[in-house]
Amino acid sequence: MCGFVYILGSNGQGGPRSYVGWTNDLDARLEAHNSGRGAKSTRGRTWVLLYAEKFSEKREAQSREWHLKRDRKLRKSVLCETFPN
Repeated sequence: MCGFVYILGSNGQGGPRSYVGWTNDLDARLEAHNSGRGAKSTRGRTWVLLYAEKFSEKREAQSREWHLKRDRKLRKSVLCETFPN
């Protein structure tokens, strides 16, 4: 089973924000976030896919997600490319 790790971006009230997660289906997961069925922290915003990586195993995607969540520098640079001030 393959998995994806992704970074979402949103530029709503309070400025740009990013969200990192993992899934087996990128399109369905983005739809869930935008319809309010995703993570609680993503509700009330419109999200766009900024970055994704594909892995052959779920555990690899989960491990990469853990690392990306802690890499604030990368997340900020991806956000600034998409939502420049």
